[in-house]
Parts: sequence; C-alpha cells; structure tokens
Amino acid sequence: MSAFRKILMATIAVAALAGNAAAQEVKVLRIGLDGGENEADQVRRTECVKPGLIAATGVSEVQLFPSPNYNGVIQGLLGGTIDLAVMGAASYAAVYIKDPNAVTPVLTTKQADGSTGYYSIMVARKDSGIKTLADAKGKKLGFADPDSTSGYLVPNVALPKDTGAPVKQYFSETGFGGGHENLVLGVLDKKFDVGTTFGSGQGDWAQGYTSGNLHQMVTKGLLDMDDIVEVWKSPLIPNGPLMVSQKLPADLQKKVTAYFAELPKKDKSCFESFTGGGYVDWAPVDQSFYQTIIDARKAVIGG
Repeated sequence: MSAFRKILMATIAVAALAGNAAAQEVKVLRIGLDGGENEADQVRRTECVKPGLIAATGVSEVQLFPSPNYNGVIQGLLGGTIDLAVMGAASYAAVYIKDPNAVTPVLTTKQADGSTGYYSIMVARKDSGIKTLADAKGKKLGFADPDSTSGYLVPNVALPKDTGAPVKQYFSETGFGGGHENLVLGVLDKKFDVGTTFGSGQGDWAQGYTSGNLHQMVTKGLLDMDDIVEVWKSPLIPNGPLMVSQKLPADLQKKVTAYFAELPKKDKSCFESFTGGGYVDWAPVDQSFYQTIIDARKAVIGG
C-alpha cells in the first residue's frame, strides 16, 4: 500500500470514528411539551414513549420539558435545547420562519376517515344566549395562545371573512386564556364570552368530537359538552407535525422518526396516549404540507 493510500485510509478511519463519536455524544433526547393542557396531564400522556425511544435510539435517557406556553418550546427547538415536539402548524411555522433548517416535520396524526386536519372551534356557555357568530358581536373573545394555530392564527385569518370586519372591531375585547384547556375553563368561568379552541369536527358532540382539546377535556372529566355551544367553526386546518431537530445526527433523526412511525402498530395504547386520543395512525409530511399556514403566519403575525 502506497504512503498516500495509507494516509487516505487513516483519514477516512478517523473521520468515521469522529462521526460515531458525535452520534454517541447524544445521551439524552429532550421532548418539549407546549402547555396546551395542564402540565401533569401532558407529562402523564407522554411518559409511555420514553422506554421505547431509549431502546430504538440507543440514548441513555429521554427527558420531558413542559413549558407554560407554546413559545417556550418554539425557542427550545430554535436553540437546540429541545430535540422533538408535537405542536400545531402555526408553531412549526414560527420555527420555520426564524430558521428553515432548525427542525424537520416528519409525521402528522391521521383520523379514522384518513383525514389529516381539524378545526378551530369557537365556543360559548350554553346559558349565555350566544348561539351564532352574529350573537357574539361586541362580546369578549378569548384566544388560547398567540402561537396556537386554531386558538389564534386561523381565527384571525378566517373570522374577518365571515364577519366582514377585523377581529378587534367585531369583538369588544380580546385576550388569551393560557392554553386551550385554560381557555375553555375561562369561558365556563365567564372570563370570556366566547373562546377559540380545537376539535376534529367528527363524531359525537357529547364526547367533544373524536379528538382535540374538547375531547380531551371531556375524557378527563373537566368538561360537560352540554354546558357549551359551538358558535363558529373554521375551514379545515392541517394537523400539527411531529418535529425533529436537525441538530441531531442524521442517523438519530431517522431512528426517532422510525420509532414514532411504528408506534401505532407496536403500542397502540401509547400512541393514543401520546397523541391525545382519537387518531388511528401517522401520515408522513414535509414542509410543503404547512406552506399555507407559514404564509398565513407571515401575514398575520410576521416573523
């Protein structure tokens, strides 16, 4: 073997070892939880993926990082302190607009009919007398979170088309509930006259539809759907993505994606717990699936 070839082979070997070392340096995977429901419930629902992720990826630990709001997870994904998260399309858009290379959307949830979308739903107390969007004129409107797709972004785009007026003109006042669960509780407590949350729009109203915040609240005993009415429903919104940080080694990104893609078949109960229930599988997605939401966020909120 020539001296040059020996040097070349040694260089390749060193590079391979360095690559393996870089991959092995990732000892912990960090999952961000966005505060859409109370922290204890989010942690409880997510815990089940930890053993499987450890086995599938070879990391030594999976940690859960609850945030009081969506922005905490968004900043974690941008800064590399969060490795993966499932969030709404507007949250992904916020990350993408700031840094198109920060995360990769890989999977989204799929309903039983094959659809991969849901709705922003405006609700009011049944005893409020508010039954229609016209009845809500001049009332106080609550949003879930400024980075929520269904709880803020889509209503700000779609409501003016249905009311013929900007949101701030049509309603007397607007505010934020601090996540979807707290938003609905705020409506029940008369903090807001109406509020925007989300649901699949499919199935039994008494069950809060088949999936979404209303369904989760009914399942947990926090909401009796007979106490509220649906005032307005948006056009279909794309389900939010499972996002994986591009700061992870490429091989580890693939292992994470493969684990979650196989979860509905290997551990259906964990899949249902992790996704909040009401979904049957994942569907693969990429950035193009969310382009309309990215454009809407740029128009309504900016970068």
